[in-house]
This record gives sequence, structure tokens and C-alpha cells, in this order.
Amino acid sequence: MDRVIAYLQSEQQAAVDRLCQFLRIPSVSADSKYASDVRRAAEWVGSFLRDAGLKTETIENHGHPLILAETPYQDGLPIVLIYGHYDVQPAENIHLWTSSPFEPTIRNGAIYARGASDDKGQLLTHMLSVQAWKQVTGSWPVNFKFIVEGEEETGSHVLQRFLEQAGDRLACDCVVISDGSQFGPDQPAITYGLRGIAYFELRVFGPSHDLHSGAFGGTVTNPANALAQMLAGLVDDQGRVNIPGFYDDVEPPTPEERERLRQLPFDEKAFWQSLGVDSAVGEVGYSVLERRWIRPTYDVCGIWGGYQGEGAKTVIPAEAGAKISFRLVPRQQPGRVRELLERRLKELCPPGVRFQLIDLHGSPAVVTPLDSPFIKAAEKALRAVFPNPPVFTREGGSIPIVSKFQERLRADVLLLGWGQYDDNAHGPDEKFLLADFHRGTLASAYLWEEIREIANTRK
Repeated sequence: MDRVIAYLQSEQQAAVDRLCQFLRIPSVSADSKYASDVRRAAEWVGSFLRDAGLKTETIENHGHPLILAETPYQDGLPIVLIYGHYDVQPAENIHLWTSSPFEPTIRNGAIYARGASDDKGQLLTHMLSVQAWKQVTGSWPVNFKFIVEGEEETGSHVLQRFLEQAGDRLACDCVVISDGSQFGPDQPAITYGLRGIAYFELRVFGPSHDLHSGAFGGTVTNPANALAQMLAGLVDDQGRVNIPGFYDDVEPPTPEERERLRQLPFDEKAFWQSLGVDSAVGEVGYSVLERRWIRPTYDVCGIWGGYQGEGAKTVIPAEAGAKISFRLVPRQQPGRVRELLERRLKELCPPGVRFQLIDLHGSPAVVTPLDSPFIKAAEKALRAVFPNPPVFTREGGSIPIVSKFQERLRADVLLLGWGQYDDNAHGPDEKFLLADFHRGTLASAYLWEEIREIANTRK
């Protein structure tokens, strides 16, 4: 173990160089003009794992390719499935970026680029640690499988089809995912739960074409006005989702869990300052962490309609639209949320317009039991590297495929985020602290040793 750690420490600059290579590939899965770059990123991952000694396969299934890689099977050792994604979010609002999103730049101890934290940098920590074990010892401490996709940012459709058709190829004892955040600087976290998501596009249609707002204003229903009215009607003045039946399936937090969250070292004032806001909002009766992690929410993620160009153009738009998300908690199902939402929108839609609700993607919430031996192994690994012991948290975000892993593979899922909440994962100037990159790589190497010990204790 000491030799593996020493090797990784000696190779830190080479690891950063590898990460820069990866980040220069603009693998934006949501935009078809980047399709060749997305494939190039897949090839980069496959080449790395192949060179590390894993048997690697590219799986095509009507979308961006999957990379499946595995080490030769060793009898008696646990099987660990490592999941990650090589695709990234679009890098919009280029004027808000200090440096080019696809030309990695190191400033103030962090590497800035789209995908640095979400998820190329975090995925690479595991790739590097697996490569190091083989390089130094000539073998691997456990059986490894990698499944790396190119559609996490757009719903994981190819991977979901693969799980349905050939999920037995991913059979494992434990799934390890690093695609999130620590609790704070120098404060690692083991995330035992994720909220689910139901994501929709709402379109509102009115007149057959844009109309002059002076000639026709006040005589026809304005789709933009109607859209705003409908969106506002989905939340009440107590911060609750205003959809009848929405809370019927919500699993309330236990008193023990609420107490666990209260004991976390959370500085609310510093949190708001880091976001550039000065006040708290949300569901009345719940703390900030409870609202972020264990309560369902509704948000407008994008909105459009009418003239968007420079200067003035007085029109009533023929159409307006929005993209909206609901974050879900255990027992809520995206399909049921859609039924309830459509029923509520029919109540809110004013006369003179019609609407269309389009499903984009959804997944239920996920929770891993805290008494899992794999969580205990992760706790030991993080203690070996970070200056503070890990805390146990849930996460407000969603990784769509995680619930499918739990359902299909019947394996515990370890969520070990190496990033920080202010990494701007989907915004301008996305970054990943180099200290977190290197610590994550070392913790990953320790984790495999601790998981091997699980097998030893069971013999």
C-alpha cells in the first residue's frame, strides 16, 4: 500500500498533464455539433484503461458510446464497478469565463475548465489509482469493472438500455461513483442519498403568429403572460410545491436524520456569501440542509418567449416556454409527478392558450444504508488521506443512473465526491482544486485495499 501511495505522489504532475489532455476535448453531449468530440473523449478513456491493463470494449447503442472495461477475474475478491461520465455540460455565456472553457488553466491552486469537477477530474482519480496498483504491485487488490458513459448530462439513455439488455455484465458487489462534492474544504463526505428528478419542458401556444402588442394587446391571451402565471401557480407562499397530491408519497425525514444534519459543521452565513445572495428561501419549517437534501423542490431552469434581441420590439409572442425540474425524495416516482403536474397545469392554464408538457428525463431518489460494510471501508480510506474524518450527508442533486444500478445490480452504491460546492460545475469558470484531485486519487487507492479487507474478514 505504501508503495502505491508513494508512486501516486511522485506522479502528481503527470496526473495533472493527463487531466489537461482530457479537459481539452469539448465533449458536450447535449449539442450534436460536438458529436465527434464526444466520441474522441470516449476513445481517450478507452485508451487509458487499455494501457492500464484492462480489457476494454466500446459499446454502441444508438447514442454516444459506452466504455466497458474490466480486470481479469480473481476468485475470492470483491467486484467493484466504477461509474463515471466523460460528457460535459455546454459552456454557455463565454463572456463570463475568465479563460477558455476547453483550454485548462491553473489559477490559485485550481484547474479551470468545463468538466474539471463534473466529471472528468473526479473520474480520472479512480482511473489513476487502478493504474497505479497494477503498475506498482503487478496485480489489483479487487476485481474492477468500469462503465463510463457519454450521456449523463442528457439522461443516460444508452446506459439505461444497456442495463436492461445486458445488465448482468455489470454484476458487482459495490458501485463507486465520484461525481459530487465534499461537505466543505478539508471536510470529506460520504454521500448516502441522492434526490431524484423529474425534468420537463412546458410550451404554451397562443395566436398563430406574433402580434403587434399595441394593435392586439388586451384582446388575446399572451402566451408569455400565461406561462408566467402557470409557473408561479406551482409554488405557494410557504415555499411548498402547489400541486395537489404531490406530497402524498413523500417519505418524511426521521428525527435521527434531522438531528444528524443539525450536528454538521454548516455555516449558513458563509454559504450564502459563497453564492452571492443574502437571504434564505424555501419550505417553511425546514433548515437549509434539509431543504437542499431531504425535501422535494420545484425550480424553473430556463424560460423564453417573445423578442430577445437588442432594443425594443413590441410583440405578443405566438409561443412561450420553460424548462422546469422537480427534485424528488424517497418513494416519489417521476411518472406519478408528471400525472399530477399535468392535472395542475390544466387548472392553471388560462383560456385562449394551450400547453404541451414534454418529458425530458427522470429518476427516483436513492439511499444507501449507513451500516453497509462498503461505507465503513470508505470511511477508513478517507480518514487515511484527509485532515478531518468524513461526515455522512445526502445530496440535493441527481445522478439518473444510480437508481437503475440499485434496482438492476442489487449492489450498494458509494458516492464519494471530491469536489467543492463552489466548483461551478454547470456554470462559468468551472474548477477543481488540485489538492482535491490529488487527495481523491490517494483516497481511491486506499479504498481498494479497505474493500479487499471486507473479503478477508468474511473468509
